[in-house]
Amino acid sequence: MVIIREAIDEELELIRQQRVSAYEEHAKIIPDGHWHALRKAIMSDADTQNGVELLVAELEGTVIGSVALFPAKSDAYKGLVDVLDYPEIRMLAVTLEARGRGVAEALIKECIMRTRVKGSQSIGLHTADFMKTAMRLYERMGFERLPQFDFEPAGDGIIVKAYRLSID
Repeated sequence: MVIIREAIDEELELIRQQRVSAYEEHAKIIPDGHWHALRKAIMSDADTQNGVELLVAELEGTVIGSVALFPAKSDAYKGLVDVLDYPEIRMLAVTLEARGRGVAEALIKECIMRTRVKGSQSIGLHTADFMKTAMRLYERMGFERLPQFDFEPAGDGIIVKAYRLSID
């Protein structure tokens, strides 16, 4: 059974390495500059900022995935998008071996539950077209496009698309 819990400091390096491994498949299909910008973002210490909840999925004592839940009104994208008035899911990653088992969905559901408990009306995230599996998951879970919060981080024509889910 997969357990979702808060990460501990000793897991930070492992989590960042897992992110790079999980996202590396995209390096073959996007421009080098975009891959370097994405790699820098997922390896950064942004997930240790005050108020960010770093969660892991654990199976039989092994971390198999992670996600960062940024609080509302935080600069999750370092000035690339307006400050949002709802929490933002970032850096979702699942190990290649654990894919297809509902781990990403479990991490997202935990983020939604934590957001609901804090009284927020919605939760958001950003993704790009090259992350096709992720986009299908988000849309299946009811996330809707918010193009006014899209941005182009590497100036290469790849748009990072905003999504938001209303929660009651």
